[in-house]
Amino acid sequence: MDNSSFIKRHLVSIYFALTFAISWGGLLLVISGPGGIPGTREQSETLRPFVFLAMLAGPSFASILLTGIVDGKDGLRDLFLRLCRWRVNIRWYGAALLITPILLTTILVALTLISPLFMPGIFNAGDKVKLLGLSIAAGLTAGFFEELGWTGFAAPKMQLKLSAFATSITLGVIWAIWHFLADFWGGYVVYGELYLPHYLLWVVALPAYRVLMVWVYNNARSLLLAQFMHASFTGSQFLLTPTALSVADDVLWYLIFTATLCVAAVVVVRVYGRKRLIRNSGMG
Repeated sequence: MDNSSFIKRHLVSIYFALTFAISWGGLLLVISGPGGIPGTREQSETLRPFVFLAMLAGPSFASILLTGIVDGKDGLRDLFLRLCRWRVNIRWYGAALLITPILLTTILVALTLISPLFMPGIFNAGDKVKLLGLSIAAGLTAGFFEELGWTGFAAPKMQLKLSAFATSITLGVIWAIWHFLADFWGGYVVYGELYLPHYLLWVVALPAYRVLMVWVYNNARSLLLAQFMHASFTGSQFLLTPTALSVADDVLWYLIFTATLCVAAVVVVRVYGRKRLIRNSGMG
């Protein structure tokens, strides 16, 4: 068996292995030195941007490299065309951009009936314009580079063998695991003994949200829209997360957010079907 045949037979596994090697290897290079894992608050504040960039290199670089090796110029052209596809039904823009901010705002405003500390972060920010700008920048950067891999490569390849639902859950769990090293490095110092519940919520929330992302992508066929949807997820949390909560209350609101994502995912699967998450191919 030649190398090309081996790569094609194990393409998805090789993609994930390469993604983790690049992302986690880059992260370890960035944080190497005194402190190690988990990091301190000072290290987290100083090195977080570099950790962020190191992690993003994995999904995007692995996608472009393997697409070029396996599918050649035609594959790279297809990736580019999906990246540039913006003319899709407006309802898919609504789903991609509004699900997360609507859910988060509704949950947090409702929780202010318990405590005003649950007020969405943007309302209490001293410099609202700066926070908005950082949220948009962080969201778009994460969305662009991560989805070049997760949606640009992994999800379509996985759906050649798996249903859309199985692809979503599998990819979502891997997505959560991919975050673990960076999250543990910077998050354990914040969450302490509640770190495990905090992280396990990610392991549930990210597969549920990936169901919604695969649903939108399968109907719209736009990688650009998937990138915007990821940007909305990341940026909205950056923008709306309350800033003065206890660790326990922070876990509480994320538990409720996770539960609502699961409900939304169940509704989509029931309405659109597990196999393709497409009810009417003419809607895109």
